[in-house]
Amino acid sequence: MGKGKGRSAFGKNMMAQVQELQEKLVQAQDDLADLTVDVTTGGGAVRLVMSGTQECKEVTIDANLLEAGDVEMVQDLILLAINQAVQESQALAAEQLGPLAGGLGPLGGGG
Repeated sequence: MGKGKGRSAFGKNMMAQVQELQEKLVQAQDDLADLTVDVTTGGGAVRLVMSGTQECKEVTIDANLLEAGDVEMVQDLILLAINQAVQESQALAAEQLGPLAGGLGPLGGGG
């Protein structure tokens, strides 16, 4: 019978740790929404700002680039900026959320 009580205490402790970790995760995700990455392509002709939650916040295109009339170049620079911003925002998220994965113990390994 003593083993059952020990398991119950262990289960309560584990649930408390999981709840604390969930709260930290929610806070970290909220913080990520406020963090941004700022990417430029084409020597600054295209600028894109993206949040850590991968929400595009701002796109700026230099008027001179549009005046050049090279639509394919504009499209390529925008595409490049988007892909670079996504990669950087994913790295930012991994940096911010990574320490929380350690709080999972053996459950968090292997991912």
